[in-house]
Amino acid sequence: MTGTTPGAVPAPPPADRAGGWADRGAAWLRAGRGGLFLLALLAGAGAGLGAVGFRYLIYFITWLATGHVEFGQQGHVPSTHLPWLGLAFYVVIPVIGGLLYGPLIYRYAREARGHGVPEVMIAVADGGGRIRPQVSVVKALASALCIGTGGSVGREGPIVQIGSALASSLGQWIKMPENRLRILVACGAAGGISATFNAPITGVFFGVEIILRAFSVDAQFTVMLSAMVADVIGREFLGSAPFLSGFPAGIALHHASTYLLVAVLAVTAGLIGLAFSKVVYLAEDLWDRLWKNRPEWARPAAGGVALGLLLLAIPQMYGVGYPVMDKTVVGGYALWFLLVLAAAKIAACSLTLGMAPLPAAWVLLGTRQRPHGFC
Repeated sequence: MTGTTPGAVPAPPPADRAGGWADRGAAWLRAGRGGLFLLALLAGAGAGLGAVGFRYLIYFITWLATGHVEFGQQGHVPSTHLPWLGLAFYVVIPVIGGLLYGPLIYRYAREARGHGVPEVMIAVADGGGRIRPQVSVVKALASALCIGTGGSVGREGPIVQIGSALASSLGQWIKMPENRLRILVACGAAGGISATFNAPITGVFFGVEIILRAFSVDAQFTVMLSAMVADVIGREFLGSAPFLSGFPAGIALHHASTYLLVAVLAVTAGLIGLAFSKVVYLAEDLWDRLWKNRPEWARPAAGGVALGLLLLAIPQMYGVGYPVMDKTVVGGYALWFLLVLAAAKIAACSLTLGMAPLPAAWVLLGTRQRPHGFC
């Protein structure tokens, strides 16, 4: 016959002991500097894998639509998977992409619509770094659908939002305080930039100056850890070559007067950048006024018609445009065509972004007015 010693406290069940360890571990992650650094490493790994997965997802959807993993630089060629469409493919495919993209965004995560970076900035500045977990998945799938079916936008903004959403989800699961959750979001953004460009230093500056918009030693070191881990992962899958590696060898500035031309180029590029941002936002406002109260989920399909007609005229606008940029660097296009490409890219990007469902910033803030400071 067995008994218990008077006054003895029974041992807790195994489940209770496990729960206690988990609570203490989560508390250490929330409060300690070491915990923040560990979470930064995990955020960097998630952002790096997210960047790699997103790029391959774009390749896959582009291949499904066109028969090529990259498309546009070949000029007027039909899809090898849909040869019976002929050149009508350039109009039909963006419409199909819009019919898939619009309901996906509108139904599951409207904040996943748009450029990506402004939405993350709003989440950090006004939302304490909170981004819903489903944003990472919806953003990856929706943006890959948009780009793979002809949407003339970049992949960097989506990658920033994917990495930030993954990092925010991790922090919310641990129940991080807002000041540290914001740092984790910056870690995810920095990791995404670092992995996609193979540029960890750029990722650090982007995360601290653009997303976090505040400087501290802990924040900078934490973001640095995330960017380095993401870059290592990106190199394993995407190679270690510089992102812009197609420049001709032996480029040098031999005369002092050449530096004046570089300065003129810098000013011109800056003015084009300002014009580009203004046109994009004006297009968004214009489409919103024209669309009025029609179903938001159908906007991308209607925009696909206009985008498709532009692609039919200038197929080089299809997708992210990096193959076209590489061909430009080695002198593959005449100067007059480069000017046409610049104007067409602004128009194509404005169409792609302007006809998406209701802008995410409006959804987040409960208003139809664009928030100031995030353009």
